[in-house]
Amino acid sequence: MGTWHKYAAELLGTFVLVFGGTTAIVASAGSGLGLVLIAFAFGLSLLAGLYAFGEVSGGHYNPAVSLAMFLDGRLSSSDLVRYWGAQFAGGILGALVLLIATSQLAVKGTATVPGPTGSGTAFLIEFVFTAIFVSVILQASVSGQFGGSALLAIPLTLVAVHMAAIPFSGASVNPARTFGPDLVGNRWTGIWIYLTAPPLGAIVAVAVHKYVRSGIPARPEAPVAEVLQEPDRPA
Repeated sequence: MGTWHKYAAELLGTFVLVFGGTTAIVASAGSGLGLVLIAFAFGLSLLAGLYAFGEVSGGHYNPAVSLAMFLDGRLSSSDLVRYWGAQFAGGILGALVLLIATSQLAVKGTATVPGPTGSGTAFLIEFVFTAIFVSVILQASVSGQFGGSALLAIPLTLVAVHMAAIPFSGASVNPARTFGPDLVGNRWTGIWIYLTAPPLGAIVAVAVHKYVRSGIPARPEAPVAEVLQEPDRPA
């Protein structure tokens, strides 16, 4: 498998996630089921991206997830930077396609911004929910307890995150998901929150994961690890 195939898979997977989720935001405008529809759109878009491209790249589609994989020794530093580039490009591409289909105003409405409770609450929500989300990914990719159902645990966790976090922060937990619509829609409200809180949450998730796993017997890796982890680990 060529190295550049991994980066293409990350770009395409992030595109599927961002385009699928943000299109649902536009489509659900005025709907009484907006929160539920958006949450499931992001979760199912992630599931689609994992099945379509995850086996090639590990299916990160999120700079915070790639950072966690790097800190956990599953991704090299050179791949980390290239994964980030591919993920941000995928997020921008998703927003650009939505722009072609709708309008800049519509894309602007898909940006993640702090809710009425303010920036401090938005930062805390993004930080904590990213830590939870990344913790699930780290454990699901090495645990043999749940077998193939681990692949569903990750998208379902993203659904739960969106249901809980949308009113407070817009539910990003992914800098690439935020940056694409911000750039194309030209709406930068609270961008610092979405570029700092998710990486910090990922760092905490890795620390917690390492501590918790140090207290349990080693298990054989589940098949889902082939989808969720970077295949070429550094020595």
